[in-house]
Formats: sequence, structure tokens, C-alpha cells
Amino acid sequence: MLSMKRIMFRKLTTWILSTTLLSSALAGLNHESQFMPKSLPSLSSISTPTDTLTEITDFDKRSTNTKMFVYLPEKLPAKPAILVGMHWCHGTALEFYNATKYKTVAAQYGFIVIYPQAGSSDGCWDVHSDATLTHGAVGGESGAIASMVSYVIEKYAADAGKVFVTGVSSGAMMTNVLLGAYPDVFKAGSAFAGVPFGCFDGGTSWNSACAAGLLVYTGAAWAKKVRAAYPSYTGARPRIQIWHGADDKVLNAVNFAEQIKQWTNVLGVKPKPTSTEKNVFQPGWIRTRYANSSGVVQVEAILETGRGHDLLVLEDEALRFFGFVK
Repeated sequence: MLSMKRIMFRKLTTWILSTTLLSSALAGLNHESQFMPKSLPSLSSISTPTDTLTEITDFDKRSTNTKMFVYLPEKLPAKPAILVGMHWCHGTALEFYNATKYKTVAAQYGFIVIYPQAGSSDGCWDVHSDATLTHGAVGGESGAIASMVSYVIEKYAADAGKVFVTGVSSGAMMTNVLLGAYPDVFKAGSAFAGVPFGCFDGGTSWNSACAAGLLVYTGAAWAKKVRAAYPSYTGARPRIQIWHGADDKVLNAVNFAEQIKQWTNVLGVKPKPTSTEKNVFQPGWIRTRYANSSGVVQVEAILETGRGHDLLVLEDEALRFFGFVK
């Protein structure tokens, strides 16, 4: 059964590469230049090649096999923001780089993109081990990715207050993990077809019960998993945007609702949406938002009706949620 699940997962995730480019076209929007840098620093001290994908090897891998690739725009503003882009299962950093438009927008608006690559033999992210689900632990890929962020902040004087993460499928699962285990690192995340933080926890990399949508808990129970990842943390928590295909047969859409329950509790907002919109972006799609008492949206959730695991990835909307574009 496990091998059959992985085969189905592999087949369906190959659709992501082709559908992502289509989703970019569907999401294509014209943006004003208000986020363009007003002044540019000298690039003479920057050794990493610009305007290309470059592997970085001298970061702290936290005893993992995780690889780090960086896209550095030719023109960088002072204190640039950082976006971390997480590939899907059986994918690579290069495939995610080629299939998404983040590098193009980064060149336009002047931010750095980190493209991590999973160290496992099957190219899937570790979202199950105690190490990856624990802040500061050695041997977890989440820690290695947090280390990549630290490297970029130090080397390129990036803005530690403007670090964001997005991912698809296994990358969306890792997005949830990073927001939970490293709330001190990330400002917000956007997860396309993921599961709640800790849903895959256990001794094996695949959790059939979670994938099938059989793990249904209260928001408080889900939130407890997040808080246990970093018990001493008392600071602000990152906002999250959640996307899911209503007909997902690989990661059941029950996980969409469970993520909403988890993060509304973590972020201290009511589980009842403050706004609901129908036919958003596509006919039948539904967007719900969960704002705090100040009206700031903490959780935004988009259910892609009629889509399966090969959901459309609307990068522009993720970037808008982060505040890169409006």
C-alpha cells in the first residue's frame, strides 16, 4: 500500500511542473513599480553570480544532505527581502526555479530567492522527524533551511524582518513546518496543497492517515503541536495563506480545513471567517479570510473547486499576500 501511494504521489506531482506555468498565465497581473528600489548599493563585494541560479555550499547544513541554491537579482536594494521557494516531492530546486515566476518578480522588485533542495533519495522533504519538527534541532531539514536564511541575511545584508516561504505539495508541507518550528525567522508563508504542521509526524516519511484526511483534531490540539516545536517562543507568529484542490486524492482536502483550524488557533483569531468570497480567481473557487481585531488578515484560505493535487499555483497572489506586490 505504501509503495502504491508513493507511485501515485510521484505520477501526480509530475503534473505540477506543467500546470505551474499555466497558473502563472492565469494569474498574470500588472503591478505598479512602488516596490522598486529607490537606491542601489555597490555590487562589487558580492561574489555570488547575479541573475542566475547558483549553488551555495558553505552554509550550515545542520547535519543534513539538504542543498542550497540562490537567485540573486542583478540589482539589489539596501536590505532586500528574502523568499524561500520549496519544490514538490520528487522535484528539484532547478525544476522549481524554472517552473515558477518568482525569479522574474524578484528581478523586478529586488528581492533574493532561496531555492532549497531536499536531501532524501526520493526528493521529498522531511516533514515527519522530531528533528525537523523541533526548533534548533540538529539533523532536521527545517533547521538547514533556517540556516540558509541566516546565511543570506549575513552575506547580503538582507532584511531579517522580511523573510517569506512558499511551496507546493511536499514543499507546502515544509512551509507549514517552517512556520511552526521557526516563527522567529519567517514573517509569512503560502502553502499550495499541504497538510497541518505535525500531521506527518512519526517514524516514516509517508503518513497514510494524514494523507487520507483521517486525522481530524480540534484547533487547540493542532496548535499544541505547533507550540511544542518551540516552547519558549513568545513573539509574533507568521501569517499563512493556504491553497488546496477540493478534489485532491493525494492529500485529501480535509487537510485544508485542518490547516485553517490549526493556524487560526495559533494566531489567535476566530475559526469563523471574517469574510467569504465565491468565484474568486476561477468559477467555483472560494476564499475565506480570518482577520484579527485590527482587521489584519492572519489566515487566508483558497479552495480550488474542481482541482485535484495538480492545483493551479497563483504566484502573484502569494506575493500579494506577502506584500511584495499589490
